[in-house]
Amino acid sequence: MNAGASPNPRPEPTGPDGDADQVVALTDAVATLGARPVLRGVDLTVGRGEVVALLGANGSGKSTAVRAAIGQVPLTRGEVRLFGTPLRRFRDWARLGYVPQRTTAAGGVPATVREVVTSGRLSRTRLGPLRKADRDAVHRALEAVGLADRAKDSVNALSGGQHQRVLIARALAGAPDLLIMDEPMAGVDLASQEVLAETLRAQVAEGATVLLVLHELGPLEPLIDRAVVLRDGCVAHDGPPPKAVGQHALPGHDHVHPHAAPENADPIRTGLFD
Repeated sequence: MNAGASPNPRPEPTGPDGDADQVVALTDAVATLGARPVLRGVDLTVGRGEVVALLGANGSGKSTAVRAAIGQVPLTRGEVRLFGTPLRRFRDWARLGYVPQRTTAAGGVPATVREVVTSGRLSRTRLGPLRKADRDAVHRALEAVGLADRAKDSVNALSGGQHQRVLIARALAGAPDLLIMDEPMAGVDLASQEVLAETLRAQVAEGATVLLVLHELGPLEPLIDRAVVLRDGCVAHDGPPPKAVGQHALPGHDHVHPHAAPENADPIRTGLFD
């Protein structure tokens, strides 16, 4: 997929109740898992066309925040809006592409690459027969992630990085205005990371809005407009990506970079909260 004009221009992400430029908004979001508080009054917004990275240590609430944004985790307090519409009234799910955390390399799914990616069109076909536009969208998504030549292969034959590309192609097949991706680079080889970074670069050039949960910035660093760092379910930083971090320890992470920061150093600048 090139970075030129899309054959299906993205509509203005407006809602009946909200700001046209606000694609995702969590306001005073509180969520618990069992009796354990996971989000403690999180305010998170993603503007139209922005690429926002959600960073933090394991258990800081990153995945819970994005799952709350799409309604998979209920809030005990606060509100979620998508494209300006309260989540409880949002119905236009074809505008959103979601890539969950990858838990296995292939998952034992008895399906071809094309079949998995085609499932990303279901929100637009409503389980009806595929049209030419659907087949073209699937092909473009496969090309975007560099797997057009593996379309007929079983997903069980793919490497972990290639399987991750399939999941991303499935999300892209629906031509979403908003991409939410939870650790898309986790366990992915460097070559696949570069392909995924280029794929996202093309989507952003076409006007997509992207919210990413990341463990490392890696090849995606040049694309990121804002970093939101969570710590213990609270927002600890919301602003430019920490320049000193690069591909090393991120703010709030529970590992320590070998070049330890001096005592009293600024945690945002050094990338060490803990």
